[in-house]
Amino acid sequence: MSQIVSSKVVSPKVVSPNAIVGEPEVVEDLALHPAWLSLKAAVADIRVAQMQDGSLSDVADRPKARESVAQITAALLRLSEKLPHDAEYLAAAARDLERWAAEDFGVPDFYDSLVAFHPETNRVDGLRHLVVFPMYTQNGSTDRLLEAVLLETIWPEFVAELEASDFSNSLFVPIRFLDFTDGYDTNSAVLFPETVAMREIPTFSWGAIFADREAARFRRVVRAASEITKLELPDAAKRLLDDQSITEETFVMWDLIHDRTHMRGDLPFDPFMIRQRMPFFLYSLEELRCDLTAYRESVRIDRALSLVEEKLTDGQRVTLEHARLVQYAIIFDRIFRFAISGTRVRNYDGLGGQLLFAWLHQHDVLHWTDSRLTIDWAEVPDVVIQLSDAINELYWRSIDRPKTAHWLAAYDLVSGTLTPHPASKWAVRDLPLDGPPKGFTDAVLDDEFPLSMFYEALSKKLKAVIDSTAGITALTKP
Repeated sequence: MSQIVSSKVVSPKVVSPNAIVGEPEVVEDLALHPAWLSLKAAVADIRVAQMQDGSLSDVADRPKARESVAQITAALLRLSEKLPHDAEYLAAAARDLERWAAEDFGVPDFYDSLVAFHPETNRVDGLRHLVVFPMYTQNGSTDRLLEAVLLETIWPEFVAELEASDFSNSLFVPIRFLDFTDGYDTNSAVLFPETVAMREIPTFSWGAIFADREAARFRRVVRAASEITKLELPDAAKRLLDDQSITEETFVMWDLIHDRTHMRGDLPFDPFMIRQRMPFFLYSLEELRCDLTAYRESVRIDRALSLVEEKLTDGQRVTLEHARLVQYAIIFDRIFRFAISGTRVRNYDGLGGQLLFAWLHQHDVLHWTDSRLTIDWAEVPDVVIQLSDAINELYWRSIDRPKTAHWLAAYDLVSGTLTPHPASKWAVRDLPLDGPPKGFTDAVLDDEFPLSMFYEALSKKLKAVIDSTAGITALTKP
């Protein structure tokens, strides 16, 4: 049997009698600690004076900023007592702040504190961290402003067992918000070291994802979408909408497998996620490939454990439960939230959601009949795996093709299911076939694959709900 089948037993979670059912409990509320409140206020004062690159260009702002830096460093010292595992990092952050002030607040450089922060070395469920960095926030702001975040690690035992067996991913750190400054009062759900202002780029050793934000917005959006489309949810899927904690753990499992997939498989010679300019639908296929790998691995775990379900340990039953929930989470997040989130300008996540929905519909397992959405759940796994196989086949053949030929094959895969814009040059191959790849990329329309009539109608009813999830966390009321 697969290594993912564990013999360990998961200890029952102790819940306070005052805890809200289905919501995570915070042992000690650092978000109310006077030192944190002082630090947060001082960061806010500095942010309003910063330029896009993080510097303070107005000399008149610098005396107040120096006072704020002193306030932050004093708070870091006090909070270090509460977070002894981060003492080295917090001391380095104080030094970076003081050096920034001494250098008259030019473009900030927090390289030293960044390389001192290693949350991946101590993945313990509920372990708290405080980070202070000048950074941009993905899906939030492109300005490199000072940010401060209180967070805690989410590391349930079944995830630790998965990571220690078939799904090793030493860089992956799933986290939960405790409190944050304004840059995270947005759609950003990641904390990535590459977003920090620094003088040189180190070897990155971790990447963190806020599973509580992912889970909370999923619950709000899918609840509304299912009501709008009159979709009858399976009982297991209803659990995701009713229980924040179990949904967070489901997203952690999904993210664990997704994240490691980016560097695994029969990849094109140039990995897709390196900074390079190419048609946005290639990014769509890469993100979808990783999600569908998480889906098919969850199906594999589901089927393997289901064969011996009556003999499973408590720990194995937890893994089986989450493997089934991951399948629902990927389908619903992709076809509802992903498809109509953001703008229609090279929206690669949106395109991936559209593609999955249309694939399910055209393979006759998703139906829109009598203004009601229905899904044949027993047939869905094999159909989704077929799409995963098609993308994997595209990747496998890529190293035998010129770059532009690979791009054309990828376009054919997408356009075989989704209808291109009527003005598309790609659809009729009105491309500079004898020119450089840049011409191919320039020919892609901002909205190369427009929303279908179904999504246009759904967007009018669901977009406001999606927009309302900006800044949402586990502590936000549903």
